Order: sequence, then C-alpha cells, then structure tokens
Amino acid sequence: QVQLVESGGGLVQAGGSLRLSCAPSRNILSFNAMAWYRQAPGKQRVLVAHITRGGSTTYADSVRGRFTISRDNAKNTVFLQMNSLQPEDTAVYYCWTAIGGTDYWGQGTQVTVSS
Repeated sequence: QVQLVESGGGLVQAGGSLRLSCAPSRNILSFNAMAWYRQAPGKQRVLVAHITRGGSTTYADSVRGRFTISRDNAKNTVFLQMNSLQPEDTAVYYCWTAIGGTDYWGQGTQVTVSS
C-alpha cells in the first residue's frame, strides 16, 4: 500500500504561480514513474506531467512551457511548478504512481485560477 500526500493548491489570479507537492509513503526511488493529473468539473481526469525514475519528463500540450515537474530524492517529494496560470487550469490536481501493477492516487488538491 502506498499513500500519496499532496499539498500546495489554492486560489490564484490569472498569470500567477503555484507549486504542488506530493510526498509518497515509500521511498520515491521505489517507483518507475510519478505523475500529476487533473480533473476539471464535468471532465475526465487527464495527464498533466510525468517524470520517470531517471528524470525524463513529458507534458500535456496545454501546459508545456508553463509547468515543470521535478523530484527531490532527498526530500522524497515530487513537485509541480505551475507558472502563468490561466482560468482553464482550474481543476483538482492528483498525484499518481504505480507499483506492482497497482495504481495509487493522492486525495487531490484544488487549484482555482480567477480571471
């Protein structure tokens, strides 16, 4: 069993920044990859950013160049730095990982961007 504890969401004006954090209950190096997803009201959950154990990253087209996913192995934490936030970024953001064929999700953190 893996717990993922997220923090850092909140309310911000358009153009602002937020940094989300995700701390797993196991050593971060246990996982082949970690990621951030988001789910806006009435929409499906979609991938935002993904990082492998080796540090390779991928991004959704809608956030590339504005968001940065990173990991700090010493702090056992994955971050999502979100800059130039827009109202369409408003969603619940979820941290994800998988191990042994089982997906694990955080509880979600709300990000609201006002225009």
